Amino acid sequence: METLIISCLLGSIAGIVLGLTGAGGAILAVPLLIFGLGMNMSEAVPIALLAVCLSATIGALIGLKQGRVRYRAAGLIALTGSLAAPVGFWLSQQLPHEPLTLLFALVLTYVAISMLRKKKSGGHDVQTDVMHLHPYPEIPCMLGSNTGRLIWTWPCARALALSGTLAGFLSGLLGVGGGFVVVPALNKVTLLQMQAILATSLAVIALVSAVGTASAVLFGTMNWWVAAPFALGALAGMMIGFALSTRFSGKKLQQGFAWMAICVALAMVFKLFV
Repeated sequence: METLIISCLLGSIAGIVLGLTGAGGAILAVPLLIFGLGMNMSEAVPIALLAVCLSATIGALIGLKQGRVRYRAAGLIALTGSLAAPVGFWLSQQLPHEPLTLLFALVLTYVAISMLRKKKSGGHDVQTDVMHLHPYPEIPCMLGSNTGRLIWTWPCARALALSGTLAGFLSGLLGVGGGFVVVPALNKVTLLQMQAILATSLAVIALVSAVGTASAVLFGTMNWWVAAPFALGALAGMMIGFALSTRFSGKKLQQGFAWMAICVALAMVFKLFV
């Protein structure tokens, strides 16, 4: 019973951070399980994938209802990510705990530094008629001047597929959502506005993490006694975070999470050598 309560509380912490920052709570799931329940990486990754899957699914459904999800782009990224996710998950079960933890700490630090360096204005706010008159040849995924939809070309499909492959592999390997790969990639290779990018990213994360979760179930590595309360706690915490997010500055929340993530990464490395 004590483990169930602790797992639920840890999940709620991840969910609250996710709801407050719009990202980041998912990548905190693994450190919370390591420090809170004494798990190793191979045990924590499947549980984190389940929590990521459920949380991202709710966010993606909200984005889909609002018409912000670019479902064709999400489908292509998710397809390549789904092929790579089982490979990453299999590798996570083979690697020793120490190098896997170091890799996770590096990724966490990278995400934190990226958030600290993030510019105030995210995404592309260029209007479609302006884009039609002044094209951006360095951006492979252009938008139609009349429809506002992505114009599909081989460079565009290749760029999206590569980002999906990397996101899926890291999702399976480290139990993270992969949004820190998908969001910058969409921002770089498309002219989509940030609201559409975030909604599309959530759809990708939901699909890819679902494959990772299914892989964990098939491999028999899912600890349901911890995973179920952790995931439920994450969902409840996310709703609380959403309700509280309007009371705080988005920029300060992102910066606060970034510094907390750096501290968590350092603590994970420190724990390995103590």
